[in-house]
Amino acid sequence: MKTSLLDQLQAARAQKKPTVLVTDLTSGSQALVIEDDLYGDLELDSAAMSELAQTRANDRSRTIKSEGADGHRLFMHVFNPPKRLVIVGAVHIAQSLAPMAVLAGYDVTVVDPRGTFASEQRFPGVAVADGWPDDALETLALDRRTAVVALTHDPKLDDPALTVALRSDAFYIGALGSRRTHAQRLDRLRESGRSDVELKRIHGPVGLNIGATSPAEIALSILGQMTQELHVSKSDHPA
Repeated sequence: MKTSLLDQLQAARAQKKPTVLVTDLTSGSQALVIEDDLYGDLELDSAAMSELAQTRANDRSRTIKSEGADGHRLFMHVFNPPKRLVIVGAVHIAQSLAPMAVLAGYDVTVVDPRGTFASEQRFPGVAVADGWPDDALETLALDRRTAVVALTHDPKLDDPALTVALRSDAFYIGALGSRRTHAQRLDRLRESGRSDVELKRIHGPVGLNIGATSPAEIALSILGQMTQELHVSKSDHPA
């Protein structure tokens, strides 16, 4: 790899920009696609760029055959930024969900203004923010590789966080509560100006319906639903 491309790749990864390195396995020519910008000495036609977008969305490197007359094989090496999970509410479910999500490859941040809950002792190895959820989520700049799960069961904390999440490109938004609680939540958010289209993005009651009862089981159901949304709906939320 040329030094100039290597420097650009390292800079893009440091800035957590989705990047794909494309190598022509016949000629050795390379191109670096950082977000939607193309660098390098390898030209990519519209078909190759379409394949690249799908490869990036799948978050899995692969080799394709170009559609040009030479039919060269192109290896697409994906360098996506880490997936992120923002948990609103430093509750028991969060204590199980946070380490599970770390194992699944997420950068996790737990947000809760209640200092007795949001502590490094209760959440070792993950970032903890003790600000108000809406301010914290604004600062975190939610993107399409971010999941948001609201677990406080307190409208004063969950509703502002969900409002920020709904304005973002977060690929998954979930909120803890019964069907009745969720219906009341939707009414409040609707009254605050959120549309029905936006509200359909909220998974509530949160998690897959696997009969979960304990905090750890509920956490497992949430992570399962996040994974399902990320991969089943990846075409709607390209990385």
